[in-house]
Amino acid sequence: MLCGAVVLLCLSVAVLSAQDSCPAAPGMPGIPGLPGRDGRDGPKGDKGEPASGLMASKKGRVGEPGSEGAMGKRGVSGEPGGKGELGTAGEPGEKGEPGESGVVERAAFSVVRINNDYPDRTSIIRFTKIITNLNDDYDTQTGRFRCRVPGTYFFVYHASMDTNLCVKMKLGDTVLASFCDHRRKPKQVTSGGLAVYMSRGQEVFLETSDYRGMRGNPKAYSVFTGFLLQAH
Repeated sequence: MLCGAVVLLCLSVAVLSAQDSCPAAPGMPGIPGLPGRDGRDGPKGDKGEPASGLMASKKGRVGEPGSEGAMGKRGVSGEPGGKGELGTAGEPGEKGEPGESGVVERAAFSVVRINNDYPDRTSIIRFTKIITNLNDDYDTQTGRFRCRVPGTYFFVYHASMDTNLCVKMKLGDTVLASFCDHRRKPKQVTSGGLAVYMSRGQEVFLETSDYRGMRGNPKAYSVFTGFLLQAH
């Protein structure tokens, strides 16, 4: 038993000795590993020394101004600004040259009734003989005065009458005043007047009622007069 164990031990030593004396074959290359992550930034370095010699830079001279470029396109308009503060009063200007006086507007008429017939009942009384009629504002065909210059006018009539007379002074369809008189003498004169504001194009006239004793003859005229007091 002891001799057998010694033999096996010797054989094992021999085999191991033979394996150590033979060179080993190279193995297969391994798989490349994954790329590593970037390292952290290092601390900022100290400021270097100024360059010297040929490496040192020199400041150049200021160049000449370039030529003016073309005008650019107009930009978008901005929002309107707020109202500024009131400025100081300026110096008085020089006195101007004398000018011509303004044109004064005038309007006036005075007309006569020479028809010895009585006017028709409730009709416009026509005065056909002209004494004064600026710009033909009074129409002898219609018996109406048409306003050309807006303002305040005064109208008055004087009537020769041989019977009762009632006269209405009207502004268009509006009765301004009504005047009535009853004959007390064979020959009698009555009158009436008032001031009224008129706009351009309005008309004033006299109108009869049932009492229409207004006559007109060379010895006893009936007169209607109007004139502008103040233009507006």
